[in-house]
This record gives sequence, C-alpha cells and structure tokens, in this order.
Amino acid sequence: MVEICALASGSNGNCYYIGNKEDAILIDAGINCKQILTRMKTKGLDPSKIRAIFITHEHNDHVCGARVLGKKLDIPIYMTKGTYEGLYLTNQPLAVRFIHPGEPVMMIPFIIHPILKNHDAKEPTSFRVELQGVNIGVFTDIGLPCSNVTSHLHECQVLFLETNYDEKMLWEGSYPYHLKQRVASDVGHLSNLQAVNLLSEYAGPDLKWVLLSHLSGENNTPQIAYDALKHLKDRYNIVLTSRKEASEMITLMSSVD
Repeated sequence: MVEICALASGSNGNCYYIGNKEDAILIDAGINCKQILTRMKTKGLDPSKIRAIFITHEHNDHVCGARVLGKKLDIPIYMTKGTYEGLYLTNQPLAVRFIHPGEPVMMIPFIIHPILKNHDAKEPTSFRVELQGVNIGVFTDIGLPCSNVTSHLHECQVLFLETNYDEKMLWEGSYPYHLKQRVASDVGHLSNLQAVNLLSEYAGPDLKWVLLSHLSGENNTPQIAYDALKHLKDRYNIVLTSRKEASEMITLMSSVD
C-alpha cells in the first residue's frame, strides 16, 4: 500500500507526503514544523515513519520548516549543493546531504530521482519517487518544461502538477508588471493552460491521478484550476490540493501488495 498526501500546496507553503505502512519521506517543508505535524495528525500519519526530507529549491515556501522538523525528528535533509548555498543561514539544515540531478538516491524501499528543472533558483529539482512499483512525480515551480521533466513525467502513475496561475487573472491582476513577467517566464511557474498542454503531450499511459498543486493565492482559484482540467476527468482522477489544510489522502495498492 502506498499513501500520498499534500500536507500543504500553494504559493504560501508546500509539503508532500509519500509513504507506505513502515516508511515515509517528505518532499519540501515549506510550512512550519508545528503545522506539518498537526496536518499529519489530522490524516492519521505517524511522524516517526519519516526517513528524510527532500528539498526542491531554496525559496521559503518550500524550505522554511525543514531545519526545525529535521532536528526534531532527527532525520537528514537532502538537496542540491546549489540549493544549500542559496538558503538563508537560518534555513540551512544541520544534517544536510547533497544530491546530484540525474543520480537516483537509493533509500529502500524508495528510489528518489532528482530532476533538474527551469526555475529562478540556484539548482532546483523536481522529484520522481518510486515506491513499491508506483511512480509519484512532484512537479511544481516549473517554468518551461524541459526534456528532464517531460521524460520523468511520462513514467508517473501519480502526479502533483503545478497549476499556479490563470493567465487572465495574472495579466489583469494587481501584481506589478515585473512580477507578472517573472511568474509567466521560462523560469517561473506553470499556468493552468500549460499544465493541460503538458499532460496532453507527455503524460504516459499509466498516469491515473493528477493533483492540482501550488496554486497562487492571487492569480488562481481552485474552481478555475479545476475547470481548466475537468475535461480530462474521464482519463484521470483530478484532485485539488489546498493552501490551508492537508488534501485528500490517496491510497494505492502497489505491485508488491
């Protein structure tokens, strides 16, 4: 059995849980330690199962809770050297282990694939996690999807996919023009429409679950994001994640159950 949950997902904080009956990892810890543990408790998840935290990049909404949580649970925190060097000193973890894009991390029963991506950070990665025959992708904070991203996306059965902004809301909204340009740039974020196109062109035949992730609080709404992808619900289970609470728990039978 494989359990998957977005403990937080949005421009105000991100944290993704992937585990089985005995072990778990977190991808990002962008809300504080207390919030992470509280949200895990609401879903009946045991923090003692967490083996490690993997960080996608140095922006605060992905890393602000990692140092304290890592120390509290006495677990290592994995990231690229570029990510570590980009962190504020107060966010640098005590037990850091460096990863290299393209080199899988073997942490039985997990195989974690760090994937270099386009984002305005120093050495950002997405992740594909293999667990008991299930491939889970955490693909957020993507500007222009590169071949690194698309090749791994093709392997996924479950996908946390960025649907950060609605293009009309962004360009007609209150953000200053330079910030609008940054969001929509090749090192920014994926719009709802870009997410649809990415699925249409690169999703593999085994993809079953798409969790709409990293929604902007200013330039998107859950309903608008869902409406943009609802025409795909005959092909995929489309699930919304939340900025304010843990999302629906996805439980899958694995190939070894």
